Amino acid sequence: MVPVSTHTAAPTEAAPSAPGAFLQDRLAGWVSDLTTLHELTERLAGTSTVDSALHELLSAGAALVGAGRGLLVLEPAGGDGPSRTIGLGLAHAELGHIETVPRNATAHGRFLEGLPEADTPLASPDILGDTGLDPRCRAVAAQLGYAASYTQPLTAGTAGRLGAAVWLYDEPAQPLERQCHLVGVYARYASEHLARLVELERARADVAALAEELRPSRLPRIPGVRLAARHRAAPGGGGHWYDALPLPDDALGLAVGSVGGSGPSALAAMGRLRAGLRAYAVMEGEDPVAVLSDLELFLRLTEPATAVTALYAYCEPDRRTILLAGAGHTPPLVTGERRTEFVETTLSAPLGMLSCWEAPSVEFEPLPGETVLFYTDGLLRRTGSTTDRAFARLHAAAAGVPKALRQDPGMVADHILRVVLPDGLDGSDGTEDVALLAARFD
Repeated sequence: MVPVSTHTAAPTEAAPSAPGAFLQDRLAGWVSDLTTLHELTERLAGTSTVDSALHELLSAGAALVGAGRGLLVLEPAGGDGPSRTIGLGLAHAELGHIETVPRNATAHGRFLEGLPEADTPLASPDILGDTGLDPRCRAVAAQLGYAASYTQPLTAGTAGRLGAAVWLYDEPAQPLERQCHLVGVYARYASEHLARLVELERARADVAALAEELRPSRLPRIPGVRLAARHRAAPGGGGHWYDALPLPDDALGLAVGSVGGSGPSALAAMGRLRAGLRAYAVMEGEDPVAVLSDLELFLRLTEPATAVTALYAYCEPDRRTILLAGAGHTPPLVTGERRTEFVETTLSAPLGMLSCWEAPSVEFEPLPGETVLFYTDGLLRRTGSTTDRAFARLHAAAAGVPKALRQDPGMVADHILRVVLPDGLDGSDGTEDVALLAARFD
């Protein structure tokens, strides 16, 4: 409807243009709103992790409702999935203060508890002056310096309840009807996007848990050698593995390997091949070539379309000797105070690539106090450099291990990962699986 003034008469020539100007203003407002929503949803669509999507949703919603601070609680229905609370303009301690208020006393808490009357947006325009609120709500608001709030539930069609966002105002206020409409439209889109990311994170967590179950839960203790292992999983779950098993006469079998591909199929193949290698190592561990030959036969029978790289080493710690054979795998690296060099291994193809795999074994003797590093090629690929530069970077990292750290193979492994990987020791953004096994000989 176009409002018409009853107090003054407009000039005759301006009367026809008044409704058109009003409609033009309304149309310009709609275009502006659509442009804003388009920009915000594009930015949200560019997020690929739950954490980045949560922060983008919270900041974009604050801009839409005109608030300076806020918090978002992710708590999927049923308790199955990632749960976390993030803040905008609120420190961790301030979030803790807000969480001390009982849930049934807050709008977002009642929604998270599944109460049916709390599943719609709710504005609290004057928290300090609303005597109907729980006194603890007013006390926390006064302590943190906010006077009003707007709560937006987050629900997705397939996932149901996901969480709630709360935006806070420093003065008594509430968003306009237009702002409420915009943030509601944005929240519906954001909830669907967030639901997909939550499901993806659940799947990645399941894959990571399965991968860890397929790897050794503990490393053996053999006199004369100390072991440490590190693994960095790719987001989709890779098929890189390491293993260490005690053998008769205080000998030790060490192995690293990788299965092509990623995801559950690669993990399943890795589990079968690791189990097969363990069995062959027990039967004929003193002959690494025989172990890998048997493993290739097993590969042809169970995984005929899979290419596998593997390295197996038979170690006698009391004599400090290592007899190893590799199938298309990266050479071990021995490092100590006097030397850092790659172990010369014969060139060989991965298992399953030739009609009959065969390669001679190599024997070498680490010096007392030296650490031998067995690693998968994911460590080199994660550097993002060419192969030659990646090997040089790994060599430099091993040579630069501080003297105080060389006594502990775990510290040696951590130092190398910290230096070699672009995302550092704790990074998880790499697309390549990494397995690293360090053996320090006394």
